[in-house]
Amino acid sequence: MKQSIEVIVIGSGIGGLCCAALLAKYGLNVLVCESHSIPGGAAHSFERKGYKFDSGPSLYSGMSYSPSTNPLKQVLDAIAEDVTWVNYDTWGCLLPEGDFNTVVGAEDFCTVLQRLRGATAVQEWRNLQAVMEPLSEAVNAIPPLAIRNDWAAAIAIAQYLPATLWHTPNIIRLTGPFSQIMDGVVQDEFIRNWLDLLCFLLSGLPASGTSGAEMAFMFAEWYKPGVVLDYPLGGSGAVVDALVRGLEKNGGQLLLNSHVAEIIVKNKRATGVKLRDGKEIMASKAVISNASVWDTLKLLPQDAAPQSFVKARAATPECESFLHLHLGIDATGLPSDLQCHYIVVNDWKQGVSAPQNVVVVSIPSVLDPALAPPGKHLIHVYTPGNEPYQLWQGLKRNSPEYQQQKAARASIMWQGLARVIPDIRDRCEVTLVGTPLTHSRFLRRHHGSYGPAITAGKALFPGATTPVSGLLCCGDSTFPGIGLPAVAASGAIAANTLAPIGQHLKMLQDLGL
Repeated sequence: MKQSIEVIVIGSGIGGLCCAALLAKYGLNVLVCESHSIPGGAAHSFERKGYKFDSGPSLYSGMSYSPSTNPLKQVLDAIAEDVTWVNYDTWGCLLPEGDFNTVVGAEDFCTVLQRLRGATAVQEWRNLQAVMEPLSEAVNAIPPLAIRNDWAAAIAIAQYLPATLWHTPNIIRLTGPFSQIMDGVVQDEFIRNWLDLLCFLLSGLPASGTSGAEMAFMFAEWYKPGVVLDYPLGGSGAVVDALVRGLEKNGGQLLLNSHVAEIIVKNKRATGVKLRDGKEIMASKAVISNASVWDTLKLLPQDAAPQSFVKARAATPECESFLHLHLGIDATGLPSDLQCHYIVVNDWKQGVSAPQNVVVVSIPSVLDPALAPPGKHLIHVYTPGNEPYQLWQGLKRNSPEYQQQKAARASIMWQGLARVIPDIRDRCEVTLVGTPLTHSRFLRRHHGSYGPAITAGKALFPGATTPVSGLLCCGDSTFPGIGLPAVAASGAIAANTLAPIGQHLKMLQDLGL
């Protein structure tokens, strides 16, 4: 069987869906091939016994208003789709210094600092905010949705050049690691640990490896007056559904249970894909891979790309993987002031990226009770990008050794959660443990990795284009990098690269960017 399409997107992660939905909006005939039975990649939702779990992302900001600086919201606006967002501003912290709640916003964190560290720490934080303010303005000088990787790039960004030139010194600072900015301002040990933690949650790396641009974007979003965080009613799957609606209403197609086994390359050009069942689907304009850098290389025939490119991409360093604990529990008698999120740090001295040192707890049914049956809560606990794949490599699923490993490694998540809900094990009605092997199997992630561990200041995330004509990439292995806003931007950049410049400029105008 053969079928002709203009653009094929491999993978329906947020980056791939943003790319495909924009391509359909631009009028191209696009098909998304997804290996799983559920779209969304790491952001998909799944149901068990009346509980609707998020498989991955749980922190959103800048999503409940327009115009927004969040590229994911900008893509949703471009395709005229959205979800219903509920706002909150508080999360729980279970740190070596003690247990407390903190509120996002310009002044609220200063209250925490005053109590924990005193006036000197508060002044250091205010000094950092003053330093970050112009950097936050600089990071938005060129909207990511204005970027494209072809000859028309200069035309697309021309209108932003005056602001870019004005912010040039700060833009240069943003390309280096955030630690270079932090070191000149912050000496307080707790603030430095806190900033390391925020960097790790954003990029999978501490401040020494996270770009100043990522943190400038975060400061612009989280530490300004009146700021709130957002959660999508219906869970992360609701965001996926909105992108799929945008894709399909403009003529795009989503093909589930369609595992791409190979990218077809003829005469040094990507011309289509071959599915695992042998079916070939041809693409007249391009193939775009939303798979990771390592998984994309596995799809290329031998000698399809220059060996220098293959070796360089294959050597991309990896972030570690995840452990997940998905629970459905009886909520009878639980406190009414449970927070949606809790962050557990066991020991600052180990470093935030040390295995099992950081645990994140998400209880989204606090904000959206419809995610769980009446009188119940669903909980997602995970160790974010700090679970070594090597501990799991070679284990066979469902073997006694695998089950024992799951129980042993999951104990740290149970311990962290018990600090919030002491009798948690007695309340459980649904218990699911996901491992790096789960990530590798269901998300098609090489080694179950969180993504590339590209250190700011030492290397850059590659752009959308590749040496193989007709083959582009998007997702967390390409610029701007890891995280929902970044992968949404990467999908938009890939789509813009294929779009006529006139349509691209009109999209920017319609969004008011």
